[in-house]
Amino acid sequence: MIECQSSLREHARGAALALMLGTLSACATAPGERPWGADATVEPGWQRVGEAATGALKSPQFWGPLAAAALFQIDNFDHRTSNWARSHTPIFGSQENAARWSDRLRSASAYAYVATVLVTPSGDEPKEWLLDKLRGAAVGGAAIVVTDEESALLKSATARERPNGQDTQSMPSSHASRSAVLTELAARNLESVNIGQTPRTMLDVGLAALTYGTAWARVESGYHFPSDTLVGMSLGNLNGAFFNDAFLGIGRSSTKVSFAVTPVRGGAVLQFRVSP
Repeated sequence: MIECQSSLREHARGAALALMLGTLSACATAPGERPWGADATVEPGWQRVGEAATGALKSPQFWGPLAAAALFQIDNFDHRTSNWARSHTPIFGSQENAARWSDRLRSASAYAYVATVLVTPSGDEPKEWLLDKLRGAAVGGAAIVVTDEESALLKSATARERPNGQDTQSMPSSHASRSAVLTELAARNLESVNIGQTPRTMLDVGLAALTYGTAWARVESGYHFPSDTLVGMSLGNLNGAFFNDAFLGIGRSSTKVSFAVTPVRGGAVLQFRVSP
């Protein structure tokens, strides 16, 4: 009962945060820009779809995690890292706590996405504002649904046993893919908000941390190997970028957060890169 009440309080705080940020949207508008969501369409045209697909596939947010997942296959590093994380649980203290935090961080990714939807500058009139928000949110919703379906299909196709042996639904991590598509969409939404480069970079890093934290929590909890979470992140980032560019019609120009994992003797080196 106590745990249930705590969970409810966390969700309430997240919803309150989203609503609070939404009330600040009028202060964040950029004069002369098209309202967010106004150009959302189900018929973007093949040229825009092709450009969106090419851009998403070329993005380091897509191929970077895939490359890292491939590196984890060297010298059985994937399994060795999983075994070490499950036995030592260096971040979350226990597998049970890691599992709980993976849910919390995934939920935080959802709250962040909702907050960015609310804070983006849309139409000036209430009806126009609401329609713009609904159009834009529909694009994000489609990206999330497609990501979930693709994750489920890949799980069935790969039938990889989880590190804890619970079932054969290990590859990819749906927690990581869901968090990644949400934070990618959130980062894209912030493109439409008139803020300085420093706070934009901090927000981008914070959004990326939600997904990386979700992914690592799944590793420590024993539900996934590192490569499972990396493939999930790649899938979510791909769909977030593609749906944004193809159907929302807003390209990416803000800070990019990428990373690389290099196996070394006795461990691995994780490198973050933040570029404008």
